[in-house]
Amino acid sequence: MTVAKGLEGVVALDSKISSIVNGVLTYRGIDIDDLAENSNFEEVSFLLWNGRLPKQDELDVLKQRLASEAALPEGVVEQLKAYPQNAHPMSALRTAVSTLGLYDGRADEISEELNLDKAISLTAKMPTIVAALFRIGKGEEPVAPQEHRGFAENFVYMLHGQEPDAVAVKAIDKALILHADHELNASTFAARVTTATLSDLYSAITTAIGTLKGPLHGGANEGVMAMLEEIGSIDKVEAVINRKLENKEKIMGFGHRVYKDGDPRAKHLREMSRQLAEQTGDAKWFEMSVQIDDLIQHEKGLKPNVDFYSASTYHYLGIPRNLFTPIFAISRVSGWTAHVLEQYSDNRLIRPRADYVGPVDVSYVPIDQR
Repeated sequence: MTVAKGLEGVVALDSKISSIVNGVLTYRGIDIDDLAENSNFEEVSFLLWNGRLPKQDELDVLKQRLASEAALPEGVVEQLKAYPQNAHPMSALRTAVSTLGLYDGRADEISEELNLDKAISLTAKMPTIVAALFRIGKGEEPVAPQEHRGFAENFVYMLHGQEPDAVAVKAIDKALILHADHELNASTFAARVTTATLSDLYSAITTAIGTLKGPLHGGANEGVMAMLEEIGSIDKVEAVINRKLENKEKIMGFGHRVYKDGDPRAKHLREMSRQLAEQTGDAKWFEMSVQIDDLIQHEKGLKPNVDFYSASTYHYLGIPRNLFTPIFAISRVSGWTAHVLEQYSDNRLIRPRADYVGPVDVSYVPIDQR
């Protein structure tokens, strides 16, 4: 057997959901640039789940369903309040999603219609969980979703408990579109492995959240903000980055295994960060990011990925860095569930082999002779 460490270069399955070809990311064949500029998260979710863009009446129905199913069972809200104060929001989100499965009496029933219903319901509830965790962490009561608001608007409203700023809503909506799916990334593959055993959708998404939590996957944007805060000011960027490079430290937010000429999503987040810097009158975080970007490209030939400028974008929106990855999950659940549906539709147990390199011909030694 030939071993591909990290499964790099291995094609594990066929999929019709998203593609990365010659550095171009598409959802169901539509270029991410086109979607980022013209679409909205609800429409993108419909596209991922159904394989086509919705008609107006179909989009209206989906928006209504997402808004009407956003509220959490009271037992889940009480559980969120009972979590340890120092629990990472990704750990809390993972546990809350698993708990939601207990409230679905048909969680273990597998049919195309039921699983699409579960996908919509879970997608609707993810921002409610994350916003509630944010407010509970500050000692405040969660804010209930409002059915007349759109998906991104409701999330911003639940975070801050006041009428959302239009620029903030637009920024969140675009970020959600950009993060919605990304071919067979680590968390998506993990979700499909769980699904392939014919486990339930909630178990698959719990698996995905646990995988996304890692700093080499979704947790990278949190690492970017930690680095920006460590540097602290524009005049220190060059010295700190050069020291990190000399010490062979990993600079978070740069490079990507499947992009050789830059992540196509990064430019949209860079522009959002620039606009928010201008709106807030606080250019420091954006200018620091640009300076780091220039340095790393010059010194290492690496371009920023989706995580790099999302950090300053979320910071400008008043979101703490421990919520960056949960917001990633709010978006990616649409892609995860699309892959779960696809896996169920043509399932085969995912069971690769390992090339054994341990000792051989070892005899058992009785315990009194060891």
